[in-house]
Amino acid sequence: MPESPIRKLAPFAEATAKRGTKIYYLNIGQPDIDSPSQALDAVKGSNLRVLEYSPSAGFASYREGLAKYYRGIGLHVEAQDVLVTTGGSEALSFAMGSILDPGDEVLIPEPYYANYFGFAQALGAKVVSVPSSIQSGFALPPIADLQARITARTKAVLVCNPGNPTGYVYRHDELEALRDMALKHDLFVIADEVYREFVYDGAEAISVMSLAGLEQHAVLIDSVSKRYSMCGARIGCMVSKNSDLMGTALKFAQARLSPPTYEQIAAEAALATPASYFKEVNAEYTARRDTLVGRLNAISGVFCPKPRGAFYAVAELPVDDAEAFCRWMIEDFTHNGETVMMAPAAGFYADRSLGKRQVRLAYVLKQSDLERAMDVLEQGLASYPGRTN
Repeated sequence: MPESPIRKLAPFAEATAKRGTKIYYLNIGQPDIDSPSQALDAVKGSNLRVLEYSPSAGFASYREGLAKYYRGIGLHVEAQDVLVTTGGSEALSFAMGSILDPGDEVLIPEPYYANYFGFAQALGAKVVSVPSSIQSGFALPPIADLQARITARTKAVLVCNPGNPTGYVYRHDELEALRDMALKHDLFVIADEVYREFVYDGAEAISVMSLAGLEQHAVLIDSVSKRYSMCGARIGCMVSKNSDLMGTALKFAQARLSPPTYEQIAAEAALATPASYFKEVNAEYTARRDTLVGRLNAISGVFCPKPRGAFYAVAELPVDDAEAFCRWMIEDFTHNGETVMMAPAAGFYADRSLGKRQVRLAYVLKQSDLERAMDVLEQGLASYPGRTN
């Protein structure tokens, strides 16, 4: 199992924090946005006398609520199409486990969320990565490049839209090309859509479930973690119109008995979150993105494409090795008693050399903290012994 690029430097950060250094944590997507009050109040107000198992597929009322939410955004989803999981990670694990046998292959554009590789490896399956380019803002690789890697063992293609770690939002024509390829080669399309609500500059997060003709091939992965700033709740879901696939996934769900009860209570209550919540959050993230990306690109030698979704950006730095730089920032550098923690981007690539000079930054802190973090990063880059220009 590979190390997490997001958390691998955490032990060094803990030691640094104990010395009294203030750390700006831009390595992990833990928003500082308040969770919806109705979700927290639902847990506080619950009067359970016995904390029982829920059904393996999740509470019926929550599944109905989720189906209503999806219909509200134009997707034809019924409660039987929804399987509630312990976080989006379990939904991904169930989907991949239901589709892939040992030795099977899944195509994934890289860079990609690092846990995808771990889930596939645990199943004995193989990730076949297809590089995208920072110069294009991490657009979908040419379909010809994806098709060239399809073999008899290829069973699925997995995308994250909006993207983690890149923040890229796939255009309709890109998704239609992906659909046509999947239908031609009889592949599942697994779409991790947990950042759906966070799109900027007029971009639209188009769901794989909305693509005509793909109904039996589309698998949607979702989570409350980012949408409602409820990362600790560990509730997600797997959604598909393919009843055979969902029947197989239910077997995995039954093997782990049930998703957690209190978290489902909170997640169901969160469905009533007003649209104004997301409008305010989007405005805040847009401002934070503009601050982060603007400051990064103002630093000599740094290049950062402007993401249109999620709350991450990947930047290329003028350093010999971004992981060494990130560790140096944590262990050896401070500016006015402060430093910055970032995620080395090499861990989001199968070909680690592609991300050797890149980092992922999460703009999940208030703007004043992001400004301070960029001041520290600029000074760190100026002082780093391995700077390349």
